[in-house]
Amino acid sequence: MVERVDAIAAGRARELVWLLEHPALYTAGTSAKAADLIEPERFPVHRSGRGGQFTYHGPGQRVAYVMLDVRARWADVRAFVSALEGLIIEALGSLGVAAHTRDGLVGAWVEQPQGSGPRQAKIAAIGVRLRRWVSSHGFSINVAPDLSHFAGIIPCGIRADGVTSLAALGCGAGMDALDRALRTAFERRIGPTCATPVGPPGAA
Repeated sequence: MVERVDAIAAGRARELVWLLEHPALYTAGTSAKAADLIEPERFPVHRSGRGGQFTYHGPGQRVAYVMLDVRARWADVRAFVSALEGLIIEALGSLGVAAHTRDGLVGAWVEQPQGSGPRQAKIAAIGVRLRRWVSSHGFSINVAPDLSHFAGIIPCGIRADGVTSLAALGCGAGMDALDRALRTAFERRIGPTCATPVGPPGAA
């Protein structure tokens, strides 16, 4: 990813988005607090250069590594993050899941029915890094992961709210359906895509 970011910044490569699943692990962003890692022996812990705090990645979760020229497209980091939030919310909406943003927080959230736990639950997390104005890392969307794995951390430093998934909300859409929805939303909001055979599966 670092090599690709440098190549994009130098004009030697096109922008790229990787869509993938990770084995189970915790990742720590640049703002991660040691106290938020509750079970450090549960899964490997990867220290990353992205923004944000602790999060979980694992099977059943779509992870998108987004390598885009932020200066050329938005010229503003907050506008870029807002664009990712809008992209995620549009994609989820097309699958019948109404997601929203929240003031002062990054990511996508859903309202849970009463009696289902915390009223607000996070379904998508965002953590990015910029190098020479090219982005890396990106976002994750919970499709059907084991949500109990989030119990080993305080996800994104947020204690009051829950974490949910498409499956937990009763949405039967799988990875393929989500990927199609993400691509459609990307093309509507950011620009055209094309399949690439280089590296992990994704769209450039």
